[in-house]
Amino acid sequence: MPNRPYIFYDQTLCLCSQCLRKIEGKIIFQDEKVYLLKRCPQHGHERVLLATDIAYYKMAREQFLKPPDVPYQFNTPVLHGCPYDCGLCPDHEQHSCLSIVEVTDACNLKCPICYAESGPHRPGFRPLSQIEAMLDAIVRNEGEPDVVQISGGEPTIHPDFFAIIDAARARPIRHLMVNTNGVKIARDPAFVERLASYAQGLEIYLQFDSFESGPLEQLRGEDLRSIRMKALENLNRFNVSTTLVCTLQKGLNDHEIGRIVDFALEQPCVRGVTLQPIQAVGRIDGHDPAKDRLTLTEVRSQLLAQTDVFKPEDVLPVPCHPDCIAMSYALKLEGQVVPLTGLIPLEALLDGPKNTISFEKDPTIREHMNRLFSTDHSPQSGATALK
Repeated sequence: MPNRPYIFYDQTLCLCSQCLRKIEGKIIFQDEKVYLLKRCPQHGHERVLLATDIAYYKMAREQFLKPPDVPYQFNTPVLHGCPYDCGLCPDHEQHSCLSIVEVTDACNLKCPICYAESGPHRPGFRPLSQIEAMLDAIVRNEGEPDVVQISGGEPTIHPDFFAIIDAARARPIRHLMVNTNGVKIARDPAFVERLASYAQGLEIYLQFDSFESGPLEQLRGEDLRSIRMKALENLNRFNVSTTLVCTLQKGLNDHEIGRIVDFALEQPCVRGVTLQPIQAVGRIDGHDPAKDRLTLTEVRSQLLAQTDVFKPEDVLPVPCHPDCIAMSYALKLEGQVVPLTGLIPLEALLDGPKNTISFEKDPTIREHMNRLFSTDHSPQSGATALK
């Protein structure tokens, strides 16, 4: 009997990209890649690239699974089923690892890729009372939220920005982020100095997409190289914890992944790099989801190829969403970088942190790392004796 030209792996539910009808899909392996095949009765067949590394994709789905952590309360009822019900409903299989509070739709940039379509054309700021109600809702859901991100638009231009930070700090939020394009941080050192007074538990989530003018003009609408460097200069000056956030588009700036990671390791204020592939949803002309989509496995493979900091065992799936998110942790100390993720047993990752952003605070992980790096010769001396 003749064979199909692929291996059938799984069946799933998905959406037609044209009419958003819920339809069935097949996950297949073909030509060393993972594809989603779907067919809409109205719009026909569609083929979407899911991964370029079959072995990693299978490992993520089959080994990095853990029981989901659910919130203390849900906010919306189940009416039409996922994904048509918007909000935190009882069908959600995960608590809010990272809760985003959008304080404004206004922005001092007009990025062509902005998923929120923020910009100067959308003036107006949410009142502080509404923002406090949003923070209270997150606390009711999470108890002690792991991570809350103040976002927008551009949150730093909100007239009540520091009152918002004060409101967040008055609540039991373990880690607070400010998602910013860095324009105000670059132009207002006094603003950064005041930010530094909130240093404990605060992190700047800074756009940093490219060292080249072309990609920045395409992604952000203008050449922001000097803005980014000045922002980092101010953040380094006042030692404000920072993560560089690189939005990646296939064939545009994905060749810079290693350079950005190596650059980040040289910045005293930088504690991490986030690599976020663009999800094309109709705003990129001529985009073919079967070949133009930049997948997680491609980002991972390019990271490993472009920098010698990490090995494959150091870049692993995140258990709460393993086929969509990967992580790698390293110790940066006195100019030396030691990857850590590959040294931690799988069971410690699965039984340990709810949230990889607060990974280093998890007692299971901390205990394992203390044992790993301990140089003591008995349980009563050295690192294990410290409280």
